[in-house]
Amino acid sequence: MLRITDARTGEPIDAVPARRSLTRVEAHVERDDLSALRVLLVADVLARTLELGGTPVVTVADPPAELRARADALGIRRAEGDRSGAGPALHVLAPGATAVEGIRVEVAPVHGTADPALLRMVLLAAPRRQPVDFATADLDGARETLARWRKSVATWATRPSKPVPERVRQELRAAWEDDLDVPAVLEVLRRVEHADDVPDGARFETYAYADRLLGLELTRDIGAQR
Repeated sequence: MLRITDARTGEPIDAVPARRSLTRVEAHVERDDLSALRVLLVADVLARTLELGGTPVVTVADPPAELRARADALGIRRAEGDRSGAGPALHVLAPGATAVEGIRVEVAPVHGTADPALLRMVLLAAPRRQPVDFATADLDGARETLARWRKSVATWATRPSKPVPERVRQELRAAWEDDLDVPAVLEVLRRVEHADDVPDGARFETYAYADRLLGLELTRDIGAQR
């Protein structure tokens, strides 16, 4: 069960009262900037996490057209509901945003600019309550890691399939269910990448499974001419 820190109290709380109850994830954005884009991204990852845990989700957002286009480029799924819907709600918003009823999931601001192709990777690598400054972010490291993982996944896909090791599956779920700790999810993938006891076929399944949450298109290069 996902436990999330409610910004109203600073305390962890069950994200949903019952695993199978329909839940709204509402992203509150008004401007077209990278901070608002990060709010949409966190809402997207939050919805993916709940779905992986078996909770039906409807996402709600009304971003400006320019921001919607930037979100599309990052693979952020479009909203499919409205704020009048029934069920519990999780509100994803920037600090100081207008008060709302329900659990508040706060997202720190973003400063600077970066290659759009790296935005999702860089933003996911930072805790959501930690501000991101692209002037000091390791953009080259993010670019190299993303390219290496996509190439490796394409290679592992040619090996005999093996299931995700149960201990690895549990590590991934423990990470994303612990206050949506996406940086810890990425750390699990780094360990799996070099683990001597994980066959290549299991590495592939692990990365494909984790990418259901991350949305980094890690399987994008499968079958590409090398």
